[in-house]
Amino acid sequence: MPAFSAYDGTELAFGTSGDGPPVVCLPGGPMQDCAYLGDLGGLSAHRLLIMADPRGTGGSAIPADPGSYRCDRLVDDVEALREHLGLDRMDLLAHSGGTNLALLYAQRHPERVARLALITPSVHAVGVDISGEVRRATALLRRDEPWFPEAFAALEAIVAGNGDAAAFRAVAPFWYGRWDEAARAHRDAEDEHKNHEAAARFAEDAFTPDATRAALARLACPVLVLAGEVDLNSPPAAMAEVAALFPRAELVVQPGAGHFPWLDDPARFTAATEAFLAGPAH
Repeated sequence: MPAFSAYDGTELAFGTSGDGPPVVCLPGGPMQDCAYLGDLGGLSAHRLLIMADPRGTGGSAIPADPGSYRCDRLVDDVEALREHLGLDRMDLLAHSGGTNLALLYAQRHPERVARLALITPSVHAVGVDISGEVRRATALLRRDEPWFPEAFAALEAIVAGNGDAAAFRAVAPFWYGRWDEAARAHRDAEDEHKNHEAAARFAEDAFTPDATRAALARLACPVLVLAGEVDLNSPPAAMAEVAALFPRAELVVQPGAGHFPWLDDPARFTAATEAFLAGPAH
């Protein structure tokens, strides 16, 4: 994999796939490598995907300072990648926990972002609250599925503050539009690609939601917020609140999709994302 040196000398790796205008992709987890993104449902047929492995994951080296796993400090890694690629401005796509990093990057370097695509985003960086009732209502959309009773009972325990490791495993079907063999394999592989020490430090004193929201209200670039209709993690009601933070945001809710919409309906996901990336920037 190609690599470059971060500000502190840590060697960071990134992969490339596809052809067309480049889009820099930040994975979720948080602190998971890019392998689980695949080719984003075929988006690589339209775009050169630049897949950045965060420090300490995938092909990227483990840093000397574990404190550098903090999300606000990872902003400098994204900027170092942009400089390495020689891009004046870049299209930036991020998924789930990685959207926190994309938002902090846009806050600090707004002039460097041409377009910002937030795929089933996390809400930590902007302080949007997702209530237990919203999660329950989203979960109930799946009430006719055979796995629902066990998964919903586990969700109730989690919402009540009594969720253990088994409960978090039991709610896994809610993360996917279809709980089939492909989804199970995807879920099982996720843990292998995550740096748990890094994930534990990712949010550590990293976020100042009021300041971030104020900065995003002035962000000039267009923003896509893509939500999955049945995504328990990032339900559409909360994603509408995220979209409302930006002056030029478009909310797209993908029917029947969970937290990984490129797996649930690759063609629909690719069409929506490519239409956004092909649109005007500033």
